[in-house]
Parts: sequence; C-alpha cells; structure tokens
Amino acid sequence: MVAAVETILREGCAMKRRDLLKALLATPLLPGLLSAGRVLAGTAAVTPARLRLRPRPGDPDWPSAAEWDRLKREVGGRLLKLQSPFAGCGAGPVSAACDEALKHLDNPFYLGDQPALTQTSGWVDAWTSQPSAYAVAAVSAADVVAAVNFAREHHLRLVVKGGGHSYQGTSDAPDSLLVWTRHMNEVSLHDAFTAHGCAGVQAPQPAVSIGAGAMWIDAYDAVTTRGGRYVQGGGCTTVGVAGLVQSGGFGSFSKNYGMAAAGLLEAEVVTADGQLRIANACTNPELFWGLKGGGGGSLGVVTRLTLRTRELPEFFGAVSGAIRAASDAAYRALIAKLIAFYQQALFNPHWGEQISFGSDNTVHINLVFQGLAQPQAEQVWAPLLDWVRARKEYTLVKPIQAQALPARHMWDAEFFRQHVPGVQVDDDRPGAPRNHVLWAGDQGQVGWFIHGYKSAWLPASLLRKKQQARLADALFACTRHWGVGLHFNKGLAGAPKAELAAARNTATNPQVLDAFALAIIAGDGPPAFPGMPGPKPDLARARERAAAMGQAIAALRQAAPEAGSYVSESDYFERDWQHAFWGANYPRLAAVKRRYDPTGLFFVHHGVGSEAWSADGFTRVASG
Repeated sequence: MVAAVETILREGCAMKRRDLLKALLATPLLPGLLSAGRVLAGTAAVTPARLRLRPRPGDPDWPSAAEWDRLKREVGGRLLKLQSPFAGCGAGPVSAACDEALKHLDNPFYLGDQPALTQTSGWVDAWTSQPSAYAVAAVSAADVVAAVNFAREHHLRLVVKGGGHSYQGTSDAPDSLLVWTRHMNEVSLHDAFTAHGCAGVQAPQPAVSIGAGAMWIDAYDAVTTRGGRYVQGGGCTTVGVAGLVQSGGFGSFSKNYGMAAAGLLEAEVVTADGQLRIANACTNPELFWGLKGGGGGSLGVVTRLTLRTRELPEFFGAVSGAIRAASDAAYRALIAKLIAFYQQALFNPHWGEQISFGSDNTVHINLVFQGLAQPQAEQVWAPLLDWVRARKEYTLVKPIQAQALPARHMWDAEFFRQHVPGVQVDDDRPGAPRNHVLWAGDQGQVGWFIHGYKSAWLPASLLRKKQQARLADALFACTRHWGVGLHFNKGLAGAPKAELAAARNTATNPQVLDAFALAIIAGDGPPAFPGMPGPKPDLARARERAAAMGQAIAALRQAAPEAGSYVSESDYFERDWQHAFWGANYPRLAAVKRRYDPTGLFFVHHGVGSEAWSADGFTRVASG
C-alpha cells in the first residue's frame, strides 16, 4: 500500500486528495502512527518534516512562562490567560463572573466582549465553545503581527475572532492562541478613496474603512445613520465585519447591492510570515481575490477593510405576515401559488429576506424591500392577498402588512425607540453605546446550541413555469420532515448586471450567480456553554432532530441535486465541502493558500487547505 500511495501522490493520479486521505485514515495502522508523531517510511506526502504536531499546554514544546511574558511585553500587556466565566458555576458558591455571564446570556454584545466565549455555544456531535489558552487583545496591526510571529515560531494552533458568530466553531479552539480583534473597531468615511497602487487605474470613490473587530451596527451607524449613505453588509447587526466579508457576505438588500465581498476595495492583512500587507486589485491581487469569499481565518488575519459606499434609496421597508392552510392539499397549492407569485412580482432587486414554509402547513413571510414607497409595496402584494381571502381553506393567522421608513433610519436606534418600539433590542448593560441594538428576530441565535444546519442554493431555472411544480413538490416534501426558509437575498439571480459581474470576481461558489435563493433548514436548542448550571442538552433529541433535517434537505435536493452551499451557513458535516462552498474556484484558492501560508499556520474547520490537517487542526496528515 505504501508504494501505491507514493505513486498516487507523486504522479497526480485521478484519485482526489480528500478521497485518498479518507482511505489512509481508514487503515487500522495509520491513526496510531499519526498520534505518535511517526510516519510510514517511503511515503511522499507524510514525512517527518511535514507531519507536525502542534503543542498543547503541558507538552515539552509548549512555550515557557518566560516566553509568554515576552509576548505580553511585545503587545503592551494585552496578553490574557483565558477561562470561561462559566468555570465559576460549580457546586460551591457562584462566582461573580458566573453570575454576570448568566445575567447577560441573551445579550450578544456581552458575549462578543468576552474573549473566552462565542456567539454560538456549540453544535451537537461537532464542537462546544471552549476558550483558547491565551488571547492577544489586539488594538493595532502591530499586536496582530506579534501574535502571528509567536504562533509561527512555536507552532501553535492559532485562532482569529472578531464577532465570534461562526456557526462551525472556526473562531474557537481549546489549547490555542487567540488573536482577538474586538477592540480594533474604528470606522472612517472617505469621500474619494483610491486603493494603494491603483492611482490612475481606479477612479476615486466614496468608501468606508472599518477595523477588523467592528460589528455591522458600528458600520451602519457611521455610514447610514450619520453619513447618509449605504454599505453592503450583514443583516444581523452583531456579526463581525471582517468575518462576513471574507465569507462572501449577504445582507438584507443583497438582491440589489450584491455581496459584501464584491464591495471590498482594499484590505490590510497580516500573513503567516508576519508581514503586514495591503491587498487590493493592484497590490497582492490574488490574496485580495482570496479574501473576497475564501473564508475567514484561512489566509491571514485581516486588520482593516475598506468597502465602497452607495447612495441611499428614499425608502427601506418590510412586509410580514403568516398564512395557514387547512389541509395538506391546500398547503401544496399555497406553496405553488407563492412560487409563481415570487417569480412574477418579487424576483427583482427590490425584494430580499425570506419566506419560510413550516411543517405545520403555515407560511411565514418576512421580507424587506428597498426603493419602493409603502403604497407601491402594498400594491405588489394586493393580488396575492385577494387570492388568499377568496379561499376559505386559508387563514391569515398574522395579517400581511407593509411598512416603509426613510432609508437613513434603517439602523437608527433612537428612531426605532421613538416610533417602532419592540423591533430592536438594546445592549442592556450600563454605559453601553446607544446605537448597539440588534433585531428582535435575531435574539434566538444568541448563545444557541445548534442541532442541525443545512443550506442549498436553488437555481433560478426552478422558477420557470415548467419547473415550478417540481420545486413546489420538493418544498412540500421537505416540510413533511422540517421547515425550510427561502432566503432570496442570499442568491444573486435577478440582481443588476453590475453586481453579478462584481460577484463573479470573488472566490464564492459561482452557483450564487444563478441562484434565486439560499434554502436554509436549521434547528437549535438553548445555550449550552460548558460549565453552565441547569439541565444539559438532550443529545438524543438533538440527534433525532438533526436526522429529520437531513431527510428534509434530501427531499429538497430532489429539485436541485447539484446545489452548492454557503460557507457561513452550512452543514458542519458537509462531505464535499470544497465543491459545495467554492466550486470551480477551489483550486485557485488552494494556490493562494500555498503561496501565502505554505506551512498551514492558519487552520479552520473546512477552510482552504484544512484537508491537510486532522479535524482539530493539531496534526498535519498530508502536504498542503
């Protein structure tokens, strides 16, 4: 077998690397050899020089106290030894840290301010939120450089966290060094920005520069509420700017403004060699391309981003409501009607967000619009409402209503407090910034413990009249197992040509260009951080629910068997993740990874180049 493996790796045989690794790891002998740090003599990819075991605390190669003290001095004392605040929730008296954590468990701003916590508490049979051994609380690019150099010199597992929203746990790893960028949150507006080295090539344009630790509410407050312009970002206000852009990035209005990554003009990034680089279309262009959708934490540590800004429309708005069908047959007919209605009336740049089809024969409508006044939006929906009201088998369990507001107030916390209370939730801590709010509908994700999460881009061809019945059948069959949401703003079919062209020049799976929606099937339970008091997650029930979600996505894929998936909102256990997340772009991304991180310093679950490492990122199992 050894000779065969050597031949395959040397000659580039048709067997894909991921398949080869699966075969290798399935052999009885190899895992023991890998865990012991030894290799099979004569193999080409697995050699003593390439098989690296990253050290853990207590290992001989773990940095000494003196070495950690040196790093602490280099970063101005901002090296933190981490412990979860829930570690003080034991059998004895509850610690102040535990009491404070439990008090603010539903506050994402609090969770984001804790270097030892993440916005997601874990995923059944996948990962649980556990703090790094140490964190550099970076306030400058120099701090990031020091942390990256230290991790490279000592072969440490390195983790990067800004917003900490990663569903797949990519901003979380025990026994690691964390680069925590939360405090790098400055936002600066530009009237006429030209990327470094692009003078005479690119025309100056309005833009915003944002620190890697900023949340989207920080960006929207500066750009829209106070600046009167728009920047394409995320829908959830507490998501980190840098992580979302590196993953591609969709917001409520992406059907008109495209992907956040496509609006990136320039990034400042620390690469694995400890160099602070500028990446844009004229300087380090391949690195720049890779940062636009290649996934956060795989190519370097982004410290600052500059994004283009746009003119605001006059209005932003929303339409919400719910319709229940009295029978399965009526529900199937309602699904078909909504598909036809979407294709005829909503499949354009004005509309975004989602329509959800529940397993209880109820449809929930939670859409947004831009560039329309409220009467115009109401006129769009009038034909569907007439159709529903004319049929006794349907009930409007929640009236379908449209509401518009001046676009400048979309993220204006004071405006909502005065005019639309209850839609936003404040950071309730004393002294918290007044603009730090989240949408009430996003609060269910705060600290959640994921049971399952599936997604699939649905091609626009399914909206053709001859294909609509196929889509309706698949959606109905899906709901017999689990509910599904169609997120129309996370598929770019129907967007303006200029936005499609800009998205084509990102690393995101090209399927997004022809997808009318991203279908999401997900389920979760309450927060389950290790050490929390109270009932533990019912893992048996969680697994049953995950299995039902698996059946649901299988039914939906009958209509789109080759559908890819969005890297930030996808299945932790996705088998063909390279193709699902990046499609034909993956080989180019892998080349960028080899150029800027040849030793694999940066590792995240199912990130570019991660197939060369064990699942926890501590053992190298193949050449990169």
